[in-house]
Amino acid sequence: MDNEVIKFIRMNYNMTQREFAKVLNCSFSLIALVEVGKRRVTENLENKVKSTFNLDEKQLESIILAIKESSKGFQQYL
Repeated sequence: MDNEVIKFIRMNYNMTQREFAKVLNCSFSLIALVEVGKRRVTENLENKVKSTFNLDEKQLESIILAIKESSKGFQQYL
């Protein structure tokens, strides 16, 4: 799990960084720093995200694939 996955999950639930941090019982600053890539996603944070949002490995793989596909942009379809 990386910063893009964290941000994707948060945005998918239409949550602010503060709301997301509160749900995960961690600090807002941790989420903010993770999302900009200044802190890594620890095993503890990853486990909290998986548990809180009921995510398994297959769902995480789907999220990663969606992020990769969306990062390609629309040029390939034009």
